Amino acid sequence: MTTTTVVHLLRHGEVYNPDRVLYGRLPDFHLSDRGQQMAEMTAEWFEGHDVAALFSSPLDRTQETAVPLQKRLDLPVTLDDRLIEAANRFQGMSLSARSARDPRVLRRLYNPFRPSWGEPYTQIVARMVDAVKDARRAAWGREAVCVSHQLPIWMARRAAEHKRLWHRPDRRECNLASVTSLTFVDERLASVSYAEPAAELYTDAMGLPGA
Repeated sequence: MTTTTVVHLLRHGEVYNPDRVLYGRLPDFHLSDRGQQMAEMTAEWFEGHDVAALFSSPLDRTQETAVPLQKRLDLPVTLDDRLIEAANRFQGMSLSARSARDPRVLRRLYNPFRPSWGEPYTQIVARMVDAVKDARRAAWGREAVCVSHQLPIWMARRAAEHKRLWHRPDRRECNLASVTSLTFVDERLASVSYAEPAAELYTDAMGLPGA
């Protein structure tokens, strides 16, 4: 007999960020009204799923995204630092197309493969893999939800699909309130799938990555 377990990696909803700040791990960046709607829609999407464990990054926006799920599933939320946003040296800056000429930015862009401006991709993968393994154990034979951030989720997916880690940020398939699902048969990864429960709210959404 084999056992199937699914670990869902849920990205947080839209953040209220009118100044387009790269907020990274900064505190007090909360979901916008539309972000709250996204969280509610995603919680509805999980209706009927056999979710046994719920985890979240400790940042405000992920905890707020987890709240509708917590209420609907009647599960406690376990905070896990390994699900946190990637560290980024541009955190707190408002970046634009003209930022590429800013010396403070340019001196950090010398190595896109690591990357030189933030937490190494390999380090992100290592912590996300550990978090997924623990979530799988906690929900063995059922499903777990881990609320995290765009780059950590994208790194976990690329590693799962045996793809190179360096990439173009504008080509990440990890939209707001999206769900990347890792299905395991026993401890073997059997498939990766992707869904966008809140896609109808994407028009004009502030999708600037946090890192």
